[in-house]
Amino acid sequence: MPLSPDALAVDVEAVERLCWSFDFRLETDLDQTGWFTVDGAKAFRPIGRDGAGGVFALLPPAQHVLYVSSEGQAGVVAADFDEFIQLIVACPYWQDLLKYSAGGSLDEMRRAATALHSAFDDDDDINEARDYLISKIRLTRPPDPVAALHRAVSASAVAVRAPDGEPCATLFNDFTIDDNPMLRDVVG
Repeated sequence: MPLSPDALAVDVEAVERLCWSFDFRLETDLDQTGWFTVDGAKAFRPIGRDGAGGVFALLPPAQHVLYVSSEGQAGVVAADFDEFIQLIVACPYWQDLLKYSAGGSLDEMRRAATALHSAFDDDDDINEARDYLISKIRLTRPPDPVAALHRAVSASAVAVRAPDGEPCATLFNDFTIDDNPMLRDVVG
């Protein structure tokens, strides 16, 4: 059975681990935000936030997971809630993959994943939380989370607008890991 926000909410420890280790604050009773609209969607279901104030929402009818950052970027990041949880647990640095994507290049995202994985690989808290979630909620490891994220964002035709009517920017950014000396040195 696919994972849902309501089913996950009953597992307090899983919710806390997602919050502290993966920066996803599940909030199944989150009100409509009012600071953005989605073209063509009369209703969507906010399901959580990140630490910077970004909002995650399920878009009907397919229940794609939409992410709207607090800095005016937006897009679909996963086909459904189950795929979203798989993504953030496999790649807690998923937002950085988008940041260092050179405008949406899968190859650049893979380079960034190599560098970022090295940076997070020794984090005991993340590894312990990942192991807990995989066993407790029977989370499967996605075969290629970087490609799934790239596909979701690339295929996102949803238009998200700020209150003034301006469209939000894409989640892809123009940076590469070459712009970050710490990451550049990891992959050589």
